[in-house]
Amino acid sequence: MKVSFDFDGTLSRIDVQEYAKSLVESGNEVWIITSRYSAKAGMEKGWPWIEQQNLAVFSVAEECGILKERIVFTNGADKINWIKSQRFAFHLDDDVDELMKISEGQDPCRPVNVDHFEWKKTCNSCK
Repeated sequence: MKVSFDFDGTLSRIDVQEYAKSLVESGNEVWIITSRYSAKAGMEKGWPWIEQQNLAVFSVAEECGILKERIVFTNGADKINWIKSQRFAFHLDDDVDELMKISEGQDPCRPVNVDHFEWKKTCNSCK
């Protein structure tokens, strides 16, 4: 199963990290899709601090077993632009606007709100 997680407010949480790690260990293809800016895009905006700030994303990814090649920085663009046609079973996020755009994007990826009390059950039902 191919799945994706937002970072800030989602994979930055310990309970979500534990879940993502269990998915990786079970052989699932786990991605991080974040609205954050990549180091390159941030530097082009004159943000010298961006590379240091993104170290948290890479550190959590490594801890969870998520490959660096499976981290997508959308540079502020809507995540549906990247998710569409990628065949994700679900995308877990805390941003209701992003989730609505995924829902309306006519892609089979199921948007799941991490702030809902049954988020894990919903994700597991996507298998």
